[in-house]
Amino acid sequence: MYLKRPAGGLAFCLFYLASCFTNKYVLSVLKFTYPTLFQGWQTLVGGLLLHVSWKLGWVEINLCSRSEILSWLPASILFVGIIYAGSRALSRLQTSHLKVCSVLFLLVAAVCLPLCDTQFDPNGYLWALIHLICVGAYKVFHKLWKPSSLSDLDQQYINYVFSVVLLASASHPAGDLFSALDFPFLYFYRFHSSCCASGLLGFFLMLHTVKLKSSTTSGQYAAWSFLAKVITASLSPFFFVMTANVLTISCLVISGVGEALLVYAERTGT
Repeated sequence: MYLKRPAGGLAFCLFYLASCFTNKYVLSVLKFTYPTLFQGWQTLVGGLLLHVSWKLGWVEINLCSRSEILSWLPASILFVGIIYAGSRALSRLQTSHLKVCSVLFLLVAAVCLPLCDTQFDPNGYLWALIHLICVGAYKVFHKLWKPSSLSDLDQQYINYVFSVVLLASASHPAGDLFSALDFPFLYFYRFHSSCCASGLLGFFLMLHTVKLKSSTTSGQYAAWSFLAKVITASLSPFFFVMTANVLTISCLVISGVGEALLVYAERTGT
């Protein structure tokens, strides 16, 4: 059975959907295109909530070994690359976001989609490519590093702290700090409420991701993750203005087939 623990899995899908839609609204509808500030805000909220949860005894975090914390910093750098590049890509692109065969399907879709996109934005696809490279490198590092004592929450706590420091330091050199003062919705309630929601939803999505990973096999988690992406992609056209043609939709379907095959391969071990 692919989708075990339906309560946890459905909660994960719900927070995934809400988090993606909220981020998309802030970045591409309100057009708050200052990723050092937006991602810095999200990681600050996530870090503070995780710290408070730790101090209240709601979650367990053990950061006793300085050497292991330092050894995890390369992954934290990749984490910043993931969220920064993902934010850049999401603000520009209008489309949502057997192993050999499945990888080929994904590659075909990835190559063809920019060619078929009626609103082609080279910078958007460049940031999407950087995002994917960082995601892949992060996963490879995590698999090769194999931490002996740092849990998923420990790693995320380090990621949050490092991201806040790095993004805050980069906000002025990147020009985001003062450029944001000219943002037309800076004093609007919908911008403030959306930013608050994005921080909270990102934190709860992280918690449910860690919980789902720890309570299911890798194949079952992959199946839930795939379902969350399908739901999000299916509902996106009802909430956001998207221009697509038959070729664009075909590329997205091919990508979905490729990821479905990856889930099947992960489940069967082939």
